[in-house]
Amino acid sequence: MTYFGFLLRFLVLPIIIFLTITYWDNKNNISNNGFKNGRSVWIAIGIHILLAVVYTTPWDNYLVATGVWYYNPALVTGIVFGYVPIEEYTFFVLETILSGLWWWYLVRRITPPPEEFKPNKTIVYISTCVLALLWILFTTIFFSDNQPLTYLSITLFWALPAIFPQLLYGADILWHYRKLVFFSILVPSTYLSLMDVFALSDTTWSISPNQTTGILFFDILPLEEVVFFFITNILITFGMTLFLAKESPSRLATIKALLQHLRGRESTS
Repeated sequence: MTYFGFLLRFLVLPIIIFLTITYWDNKNNISNNGFKNGRSVWIAIGIHILLAVVYTTPWDNYLVATGVWYYNPALVTGIVFGYVPIEEYTFFVLETILSGLWWWYLVRRITPPPEEFKPNKTIVYISTCVLALLWILFTTIFFSDNQPLTYLSITLFWALPAIFPQLLYGADILWHYRKLVFFSILVPSTYLSLMDVFALSDTTWSISPNQTTGILFFDILPLEEVVFFFITNILITFGMTLFLAKESPSRLATIKALLQHLRGRESTS
C-alpha cells in the first residue's frame, strides 16, 4: 500500500463523509450548542493546519534523519522536503482536517454541561504544573541518550510545550467541556492508531525497534505511535475548544486587561 493510498483510504474518505454530514447539519441549521459556527470553525481548522505543518516539520525531520521513523522508498512519490516525503506533510494536513471535522460533528450532538461555567484557577495551576514536571522528566530522558526511550521522549519533549499555553489559558474551560474533549480525543486517536497497523504491516512506513520501548499492540503497533496520535489530537481538540468556546472572549478580555495593568505598573515604576 502506497503512502498516498493509505491517505486516500483512511483519511480522505472519512473527511468526505464528515464534510457531507457538516453540509447536511448546516443546511438543517443544527445548533453548535453555544460554540461558534460556520466560518469561525473553518478559520480554527486552518490555523491548526498551519501550526501542525510548521511545528511538526522539525520534529518529523529529526525522526527520519536519525532513523527513528523511516519510509519505504518504493511506496512514496519520491518528492522529499528535507528528509520527509510530501505524503507525510499531507498527513499533517489531513489529520487536522479529520480531527477538526470530528470535533465539529460532536459539538452539535453532545449536550452542553448543565452547570454554568465558573473560572477555576486551581485547575489551571495544577494542570500546568503537572505538565511542566512531565516535560522536565522527558526532556531529561531525551538528552540522557537512553536509546529505547528516544521516540517516546522526543515526542513528549516536542509536544508538551505546545499544550502548556493551552492549559494556562483555559484548563478550566476544557474541564467544563470535558465530555466533548474526551470523545474528541479518544475516537480519532484510536482510529488512527488502528489504521497505523495496516501501514506498518504493508511497510508503508516503519519504526526503529532499537529506539522504542518495545511495547507493542497487536504485535506490531509501538506504544510511541499511539502516544503520537493521542498527543496530536489533544493539541487539535484543546485548540478547537478554546478557540470556539463562548467563554473564550471574556477570558481573552481578562488576559488583555491584566497585561495592560502590568504595563501600567511598569510605566509608573
